[in-house]
Amino acid sequence: AVAVGLLAGQFNIGVEGQLLVGALASAWVGFTVSGLPAPLHVLLALVVGALVGAIWGWIPGILKAWRGAHEVITTIMMNYIAIYLTQYLVTKVWKDPNSMSPQTPEALPSAWLPTLIEGTRLSVGLVIALVTALILWYLLKRTVWGYELRAVGANPEAARAAGIQVSRVIWASMAISGAIGGLAGAVEVLGVHHRYYDQFSPGYGFDGIAVALLGNNHPIGAVLAAFVFGAMKNGAVYMQSVTVPAVPREITTVVQAVIIFFLAAMRFRQRSG
Repeated sequence: AVAVGLLAGQFNIGVEGQLLVGALASAWVGFTVSGLPAPLHVLLALVVGALVGAIWGWIPGILKAWRGAHEVITTIMMNYIAIYLTQYLVTKVWKDPNSMSPQTPEALPSAWLPTLIEGTRLSVGLVIALVTALILWYLLKRTVWGYELRAVGANPEAARAAGIQVSRVIWASMAISGAIGGLAGAVEVLGVHHRYYDQFSPGYGFDGIAVALLGNNHPIGAVLAAFVFGAMKNGAVYMQSVTVPAVPREITTVVQAVIIFFLAAMRFRQRSG
């Protein structure tokens, strides 16, 4: 999600908020809509999650395109709005009456993503992520839209002189980035937790920034980087439980920070050299 914005020259720090609103929207579809067959129910929940995330990303995009508002500032603001809005809804409006915790009712089984391997948390969400990455790769490399997006990211003034509608590319890239973030939240809800709960995300959206940088803003590279970061996070949990003395989980954050630091240093050296 972050990579799409970066390719267009937009630093979408708001993926965390887009993920949260998309996750809650998909959970709402999961526990309120009934009578649909499983494939349609799942598809509807995924589409709604992506659509709400797209709207959340489109707002900073349109503010940047029309008013010149910096996307870093507006996306940070939208993150806070998403955090407190979802917190209010899951605590006061859609709270499960049978639970003491701030969480929604469980989604109907017809809205659950099928599990790929029984006894694990691995769901069809993995397939959705891979297909999304392949579609993005095709759009970015083989279509006029992808060319325009990369042109705006490289030099917006030159792109404008070439006849590209820069403002449209800006808000569209932010909306698509938000849609992917919302879809990620929907996949996590429908494939793992089957409900939304307060503080649902431990920072998945912010991890996406590091993943995009490590993957060099390439859809396939981002997938590989996501596997690396996922392996580190799960490996840290395992090491904390079996090693003596226990290895703190925070070591993964340190490793990620070191990776980002060296990537930033390499890019700075390339630009200055």
